[in-house]
Amino acid sequence: MVLQRFAKFDGRAGRSEFWWFVLANVIAYVALLILMGIGFAISDGLGILLLLAAIAYYLVIIIPGVAVSIRRLHDTNKSGWLLLISLIPFGGIILLVFYIQEGTPGPNDYGVAPDPAV
Repeated sequence: MVLQRFAKFDGRAGRSEFWWFVLANVIAYVALLILMGIGFAISDGLGILLLLAAIAYYLVIIIPGVAVSIRRLHDTNKSGWLLLISLIPFGGIILLVFYIQEGTPGPNDYGVAPDPAV
């Protein structure tokens, strides 16, 4: 669902949509780290190639990550601008609390409630 709306910053994203996206990226991150370690153990050239692939992945995932984070904040009836809190010390903890919160039931300032996960 996230990649279908990868650059959509309006609307809402439920907890399941957000956390499945986070889980997929954590798995991809760990897999890339393991592959880079194996690549560097085999040869420096292969390790560097895998490092460049990891950098490319992270650059590609920036926009969908920001979009789903903003939509998740919208689901709790908070402005997407609150994402900038992550730039201050301990701001990530505040965002984590917002991400964990249950979304506003029914319509809110940012649209109708997202469909429940099946």
